[in-house]
Amino acid sequence: MKDNVQVTIVGSSNVDITALMNRLPGPGETVLADSYQLSPGGKGANQALAAALAGAHTEFIGAVGNDSHAQVALAQLEEAGVDLARVATVSEPTGVAIIQVDAAAENSIAVVSGANSTVTAEAVSAAGELHGILVLQGEIPASGITTAMDLATDRVVLNLAPVIELDREYLLKADPLVVNEHEAALILQQLDRSESVSTESEPVIAEKLMAHGLSSVLITLGANGCLVAQRHGEQHSLEQLPAVKVKAVDTTGAGDAFTGAVAARLAQGDSLVQAAEFAGKFAALTVQAHGAQASYPRSLENL
Repeated sequence: MKDNVQVTIVGSSNVDITALMNRLPGPGETVLADSYQLSPGGKGANQALAAALAGAHTEFIGAVGNDSHAQVALAQLEEAGVDLARVATVSEPTGVAIIQVDAAAENSIAVVSGANSTVTAEAVSAAGELHGILVLQGEIPASGITTAMDLATDRVVLNLAPVIELDREYLLKADPLVVNEHEAALILQQLDRSESVSTESEPVIAEKLMAHGLSSVLITLGANGCLVAQRHGEQHSLEQLPAVKVKAVDTTGAGDAFTGAVAARLAQGDSLVQAAEFAGKFAALTVQAHGAQASYPRSLENL
């Protein structure tokens, strides 16, 4: 498949344990959940599935454990035709995400990295060449992210979630940087070398990120849509795209769906604005069902 790869994701693969409840517990509080689900997740795997379902030939590079969770973690990727040949099986257990979702579709997530912690510079280098558009997230070690960037042969889509420390030169390789409003402020703090996190509006933060030299930025705003900033020579533009109005029941994995769909459409020749518009519609479909990968649309007929 490698000759046809349009999108390569280097990243995390988890099994999600999702508890559904009326409201999220506060510190030290126990809340009875209505039910729970065991499902595949991890930001890297989610984005790989989204890219494949959005029409790109996709490869996923990561790691799972030699345990029963590994099959759960990779099953939907395999079913969607994602190339898994360079997924390593390691002695660490498959990563696990413990997710709580309330009746308003808000969630809280704790991640146990497990095998994902082995996706280091050494592991990425050993995997060999990286083909097509490269997609990265913050759920693998920083050394794995930067080495993948060094090996990239095409543009890099960086979804730095969670936000981890990266050298400035690597942050500026993102094209686009895909973040939500909270992550955008934290990355600006890194670039500014500031002691405090900006509380300015998202458009102002986007402008400041671009002023640092980024080629393009996508800031997702949930129900308020998405900000698209991109450079045009010495100038840059800023445009806000509206959200698709739907009734959300679970937002888990929606950001990953957006990122994977953006990469897929960029690989197919869309402009950044076109890719973001498509990705917004793709992600809107996912929040209308529970779970991450299970909620991703298997058909593009409604897009």
